[in-house]
Amino acid sequence: MVRIGILSDTHYPDKTSYLPNLIFEKFQEDNVELIIHAGDLTSPSVKEVLENVAPVVAVRGNLDELIFPEERILEVEELKIGIIHGHQFLSLDTQTLKYKALDMEVDILIFGHTHRFFYEVYEFMGKKIALLNPGSPTVPRRSDPTFVIAEIKDRNLHFNIFKPWKTQWQYP
Repeated sequence: MVRIGILSDTHYPDKTSYLPNLIFEKFQEDNVELIIHAGDLTSPSVKEVLENVAPVVAVRGNLDELIFPEERILEVEELKIGIIHGHQFLSLDTQTLKYKALDMEVDILIFGHTHRFFYEVYEFMGKKIALLNPGSPTVPRRSDPTFVIAEIKDRNLHFNIFKPWKTQWQYP
């Protein structure tokens, strides 16, 4: 079993001056062994701070420096996880994301860019594909701010959604 902290679109310090303490508290409390950031860290210092909790795998978002790769593939507990930001696509819809997951040959595709939580599992072209966007814990768009702590065990993904504060949107 592996616990993973998953977040995206932190946008510190370009759009926010605050990284919620809840992120660090929950990551430490749940003993996450890995942190995945799906882009728009916007400052390498965010990665450094997160690495005080656990190793960080990050991809480049549209507002990041060129120091991060455009996409990554990890294998965790026999599940292949693809990580992208999502700004690469003209339309960030589920059809495009499912094809990208097939192209990357992954079981789970983690993405960001929309600043909104999304999770759905599809049977597509003979393969089971999960799409997961952890949302943004700092700059949500028409949703509550969110991040995720996932647990992978026996090739299954289970997760909890955390909200640093509530908004009028109450989504998800």
